[in-house]
Amino acid sequence: MSSLARPAAGTARNALKRSGQRYPDNVKIRQSSPPHLLTLADLSPAQINTLIQNALTFKYVFKNLSPRALIPSLDNRTIALLFSKRSTRTRVASETSAQALGGHPMFLGRDDIQLGVNETLEDTARVVGSMVDGIMARVGGHHEVETLAKYSPVPIINALSDLYHPTQILADIMALHEHYAPTPTPPPPAEGEGSHTSVLKYFQSTVDPIKTLKGKKVAWVGDSNNISNELLVTLPRLGMEFSLAAPKGYDKVDERVWNKVTEAGTESLVTLTNSPSEALANADVVVTDTWISMGQEQEKADRIKAFEGYQITNKMVTDAGAKEDWRFLHCLPRKQEEVDDEVFYGPRSLVFPEAENRKWTIMACFE
Repeated sequence: MSSLARPAAGTARNALKRSGQRYPDNVKIRQSSPPHLLTLADLSPAQINTLIQNALTFKYVFKNLSPRALIPSLDNRTIALLFSKRSTRTRVASETSAQALGGHPMFLGRDDIQLGVNETLEDTARVVGSMVDGIMARVGGHHEVETLAKYSPVPIINALSDLYHPTQILADIMALHEHYAPTPTPPPPAEGEGSHTSVLKYFQSTVDPIKTLKGKKVAWVGDSNNISNELLVTLPRLGMEFSLAAPKGYDKVDERVWNKVTEAGTESLVTLTNSPSEALANADVVVTDTWISMGQEQEKADRIKAFEGYQITNKMVTDAGAKEDWRFLHCLPRKQEEVDDEVFYGPRSLVFPEAENRKWTIMACFE
């Protein structure tokens, strides 16, 4: 049963107890706080591996067998999408994922609900959480999604905050795994076994994203932001090297993020620099992102000037000594000054599989 679809434990359970009845054996009652996903730093490498295996299963079954073959784990469940920031990929991925699993996505944008404005975050979490089975929250400050998680009676998934973006990095990991270890074709299901279950069992026994990516080096060249933060607290724990190059003044790593790195003991796998060429040396994967995030539009001129020399080009990366077969990622939307067309639309680019994988990895989080 989906973690976003577990029945609430309170009143209904007590009513059944008083009546002498009990839930059927196949219904699970949650006895503690619901699980939340605020950052991948809170998941073990094994849990991240499982999410990618599940996402690969959803993708294979949906695209190679039939959407109808998916187990409808969100049947008759409602997922609230609380988005105080505009979104394309995250919204489309979330809505289609919930529907594919038999659920109902309820989109509540900034014109529908103003988080923490007309009602406190605590009250919103309690009220909305009492009416839905899970909440996907795209917020401003990370404290907002932390507050929602603190008071919500149902699971909260961070769809983006100013500090972290976990579902994006799951899509990145999946895209890299698929590139380095193309998905194998599962055998036909055993007699009496469903297609979805059969594919999942096969991938669980044969697919190992951590093994695939261990030892790879990912180089980030651009602004230090929520995407680089999530990469920083995740990739080294999977045995990968991570280097980050940003101009002075834009290179600060939030103390909360660096504390996660030191707690994990992965500092030796991290390089922080102001030199793109230093970060790119021996890189397997090159990543960048927008230089001007939402809310920073008034800083555009200053930022473009500060990031001169940071545009990703084939010559830049090759001259810096990256691996001959290096690949490129970008979470989108992309602007010309960040990466030129030759790289973005070229054979090294994995940006469109990366974007598509937002759907399958969000589906795995819902599941």
